Amino acid sequence: MATIKDVARMAGVGLGTVSRVVRGKGSVSQAKLERVRRAIDALGYRPSHAARSLLYGTSRMVGVYIPLLSGTFYAAVLQIIDAELRGAGLHMMVTFGREREHARAQAVEGIGFLLERGCDGVIVLNSPLTDEDLASFGAKRERLVALNHRFDSIPAQCFTVDHRLGGRLAARALLDHAHRDIAVIAGPPDALDNVERIAGFMDELRAAGIDTAALWCAERDFSPGGGRSAAQELVASGRPFSAVFCANDEMALGALSYFHEAGIQVPRDVSVIGYDDAPGAAYATPRLTSVHIPWREMTRNGIAALMNLCYGLDRPVTRTFPVSVSLRSTLVHCAAPKRTRKPRA
Repeated sequence: MATIKDVARMAGVGLGTVSRVVRGKGSVSQAKLERVRRAIDALGYRPSHAARSLLYGTSRMVGVYIPLLSGTFYAAVLQIIDAELRGAGLHMMVTFGREREHARAQAVEGIGFLLERGCDGVIVLNSPLTDEDLASFGAKRERLVALNHRFDSIPAQCFTVDHRLGGRLAARALLDHAHRDIAVIAGPPDALDNVERIAGFMDELRAAGIDTAALWCAERDFSPGGGRSAAQELVASGRPFSAVFCANDEMALGALSYFHEAGIQVPRDVSVIGYDDAPGAAYATPRLTSVHIPWREMTRNGIAALMNLCYGLDRPVTRTFPVSVSLRSTLVHCAAPKRTRKPRA
């Protein structure tokens, strides 16, 4: 395969001249322009990744790190990132963690890999990193943008929402529908956004006079299977409940699945509210009420900020994203106290 050096050698010009011809920018004499074009045609030259880096001074590649490749949530966010980058003539390279137990070390390794492979910048989702880890990247951390996480050392490069407010809104939605016998299916305790949303949820319930220490609460791994097993455990406990708050939509979908099989009708017997308002929430059966996190807007603005950092652009960037509740079929008014339910045999 012909290289940029082959083109320069055949045309009898320097690499810079070939670069200006390929990019269509800069001053090149007519004679040299014709020689370079003839060399390109004769050699069948197409710029490789390395050649593009020489030509443009950048790789036109953006790295993306996600902590775990599972479920449908990250797939939806990756689709947004890919569409935004392709629209700007860029491409993405993705790395991801494998297990929660070593999430921090895997993040350092994965992001380091992306930077070493020449990515112009890196987008990090739901990061387990610390500010100390960022410092280990040196000046390269100036080309990193965090989604759904906040670092004290790079606040202008962080794009997230007020998850404590999101938790409060979930609780307020249940309280406004007269629910007080509430069960909680929380996410992993090491996920900071989960900690914030659960804290906000409990704060709002306490403000309404509910003893949160007496609530039934289980922790799971943000997966549908986790939500399903928690719902099964909840029903088996014999505790009365009229509503369930799930710390993400995938666990809520798992809970809905178990309730359906157990003969517990949603929303007649129990109301369910999720979190994230992922694309599948509106198509669940019944349609899932969920705390709406504006992932698309947050992701687009994070990418715009990264392109400004990496390519000297001046794209407008928003850093405040409103949180709301998408009310759908799984949440109704609690007409009377609910009794313990037994699963259908």
